[in-house]
Amino acid sequence: MKKLTLLLIAIISVSCSKKETQKLLSNPSNTISVEVGINAHKQPYYLVYDKTELVIDSSSLGIVREDANFFNNMTLKGISEATKVSDKYSMLHGKQKHMSYEANQYFVDLENENGQPMQIVFNLSDDGIAFKYVFPNTSEDIKKITEELTTYNFPTSAKAWVQPMSKAKTGWSRTNPSYEEHYYQNVDINTKSEIGEGWVYPALFNSNNTWVLISETALEPNYCGTHLQYKDNKKSLQVVFPQKEEFFPGGALNPESKLPWETPWRILAIGDLATVTESTLGTDLAKPTIDMDTSFIKGGLASWSWVLLKDDFITYETTKKFIDYSASMNWPYCLIDVNWDQKIGDEKIKELAEYANSKGVKILVWYNSSGDWNETPYTPKSKLLTHDNRAAEFQKLVDLGVSGVKIDFFGGDGQSMIAYYHDILKDAAQYKLLVNFHGCTLPRGWQRTYPHLMTMESIMGEEFVTFEQKNADLQPNHCTMLPFTRNVFDPMDFTPMVLDSITNINRKTTNTFELALPILFTSGVQHMAEIPEGMKKQPDYIVDFLKDIPVNWDSSKFVSGFPGKDIVMARKYNGNWYVVGINGEDKAKTLEMDLSFIGEGNGTMIADEDDKFVLEPVNAATVKTVEVQPYGGFVMKF
Repeated sequence: MKKLTLLLIAIISVSCSKKETQKLLSNPSNTISVEVGINAHKQPYYLVYDKTELVIDSSSLGIVREDANFFNNMTLKGISEATKVSDKYSMLHGKQKHMSYEANQYFVDLENENGQPMQIVFNLSDDGIAFKYVFPNTSEDIKKITEELTTYNFPTSAKAWVQPMSKAKTGWSRTNPSYEEHYYQNVDINTKSEIGEGWVYPALFNSNNTWVLISETALEPNYCGTHLQYKDNKKSLQVVFPQKEEFFPGGALNPESKLPWETPWRILAIGDLATVTESTLGTDLAKPTIDMDTSFIKGGLASWSWVLLKDDFITYETTKKFIDYSASMNWPYCLIDVNWDQKIGDEKIKELAEYANSKGVKILVWYNSSGDWNETPYTPKSKLLTHDNRAAEFQKLVDLGVSGVKIDFFGGDGQSMIAYYHDILKDAAQYKLLVNFHGCTLPRGWQRTYPHLMTMESIMGEEFVTFEQKNADLQPNHCTMLPFTRNVFDPMDFTPMVLDSITNINRKTTNTFELALPILFTSGVQHMAEIPEGMKKQPDYIVDFLKDIPVNWDSSKFVSGFPGKDIVMARKYNGNWYVVGINGEDKAKTLEMDLSFIGEGNGTMIADEDDKFVLEPVNAATVKTVEVQPYGGFVMKF
């Protein structure tokens, strides 16, 4: 009897202890749950479950500041009950127009050994989880974070599809990092990048048959961009800060701010591939749109001479021809690239802007962001480094009749460089200029906060195919990775579609593969690689099709596919459905699909046949399979 009493006391004691040190959080539909608490070492931890399957094993939570440790010797003061949070908002461009976000929100209140508080806020929605750190106190002095100890401890059986972070100050004119590497695919979770700097976001994982896409959003000027690195001593992927070179001259590298202070959201889309690819967590948790006039913001396609013709064709005559090209294709924009200030000049740019305006086309011009963080020679250079610089330059562009800027060659993910992006976007809003960043970091939801941010490169795009045969050989596989990773949460300026030829390159993709890309990839301004001479060789029905490609989709739906192998995606605009598919492998395939969501709609399909396009009628209710050639594709419109 005495032993039984002691056992009951022990069970009650353990049960009470558990209640004080951990709690199970869940999403509205009870499909995703998170166990969060304090472990025996007095460190915060969490685990993630998809239904009953363990997706992420016990992983660390915590922050180390110069003045205080919020990882070791922590006390759990309490975990709130779930609060329903919701948001409805609209986007001017992207994969979905109207968004509705609902989640269960929990507050985990912690205190370090000196009595200093830190909160961890968890949001659990039906498509994943998000969490961020909050320091609620107020301070007059600057606090500095030296390390974030967030980890993702996947089971050893998990596989990863990840893009390496490049080494800072390497590459052409020392322009890295710019998120321009090929992906490692279906590799072990503890795989190390040959470059040695870990992995960029978004990073895709398959854990116990559940897919997880990890990124971050709501990156403000008071934090740096982060990425992932596998740590052998923790057997986990850890959130890590930028390399020491990635800062704006004279500015901060790692996070520093007065209190109160909160970090960006860590976001994890969780579920099957449809749930992951259709997720809008990247904008759901981004900061709302700033107070600005949005009437000037219009998405669309743009002609662009540089990608196939390069530097020598940045001339007045070529630009005028490309303005005519845009007008003939009903494309609203024409981009003028590097050295326009030297080769064309302000006076002639004004003439071109006026000519374009008479044709219903708007002019976009290129800028070099660089101060002294790399060795790039192109101009205009270093014209945007300060608010006064930008005010003068942006006013000049407005006076010239220019509608937007493409700004290239940034210097990494340090906090001061992140602040530079924000400063440019805020100033550009005042002058009603559209913005496109190249040679840059990942957007991280900025397109919601600043809707005039039309797109960002942050990817090895079509221009790399023109540089080297190796990139052309890898393009089909690379393109079938992007709808599962880079382009899920944020716009991507891949600059797609060559239907004719690329000088000195043996293009591997079929014409219909290329035709699918402007629909498969989302970007507020879709810069088209094909030039007028190549377009003239295409059938009339292809030209007509390309005159009516939206960029502000009403909705998007994943149909089928697998990362690096193939993808079929459907997008809807103004009552019409566009269904596109590409094959990333060098073998013919039969792609199975269910288009019942479209109904009985009749439409047309463009496919490949003997290196040519073929047009045929289709009905959404009867299409069950599509045959695709090696590195081929198809395009349907209902």
